Amino acid sequence: MGTPRETRTEQAAAIVDRLEETYPDSTISLRYSNRLELLIAVILSAQCTDERVNKETKPLFETYDGPEDYANAPQEELAEALNSITYYNNKAEYIRTACEKIVAEHDGEVPDTMTDLTDLPGVGRKTANVVLQHGHDIVEGIVVDTHVQRLSRRLGLTEESYPERIEEDLIEIVPEDYWQQFTHLCIDHGRAICSAQNPDCSDCVLADICPSEKGDSEIDLASGDVW
Repeated sequence: MGTPRETRTEQAAAIVDRLEETYPDSTISLRYSNRLELLIAVILSAQCTDERVNKETKPLFETYDGPEDYANAPQEELAEALNSITYYNNKAEYIRTACEKIVAEHDGEVPDTMTDLTDLPGVGRKTANVVLQHGHDIVEGIVVDTHVQRLSRRLGLTEESYPERIEEDLIEIVPEDYWQQFTHLCIDHGRAICSAQNPDCSDCVLADICPSEKGDSEIDLASGDVW
C-alpha cells in the first residue's frame, strides 16, 4: 500500500507533477476540425472508445456539413452511418435534435455556456465541459470520465461515486491551471497502466503514494472491492 501525501491538495499536486512528466504530450484523442464536429464526437464517445469514434466520424464528417445537414438527415440514414457505435440509434437522435436546436436557437453555432450546452439533447456536464474547453477555450470545470472517476477514487482524491460530486471535490484540490490537463493525464495513465480490472501497479509512477496499490492494500478504492 502506498502512502498518500498528508492532504488531498498535496496528493493532487504530486499526481499532476508525476503524470505530466510521464505523459508530456497528453491531449484529447478525438479528431475534429470545428466545434460541431467536436460536439458530435463527444456525444458519440459515451461508452465507446475514442478509437472507434474516430474511425466512424471520418466518413460521417465528409458526408454531413453543418448543423442543417444533421438536423435534416433521416433518422434511419444517420443511425445506419453510426451502426458500429454503441447505442447508435439513441446517439443519432441526440445529434439530429441537438442540431435542430442549434439551428433554431443559436443561429447555427455551437453555444458557449454550460447552461445552453447542457440544454441540448444528449449533452451532460461532461460533454459540455469538453466542448467548452476544446471548442471555446473556456475552462470552468474538470471533465470526469470513467478514467478520472476510477483514478481519483483509487488515488484517494475523493470518496464520491457520482461524476458531478467527484468534479466538485477535484475542483477544490487540483490546481486550476491543470483542470483541463488533469483529465487527459488520467485518461493516458488509465489506458496505459491503471486499468479497471488489472492495473499494473509494479510499473506505476504513483504506486508509492497510491492507497489502492496492489500488494499491501487489500481494497481497490475505485470499486470498494477486494483485489
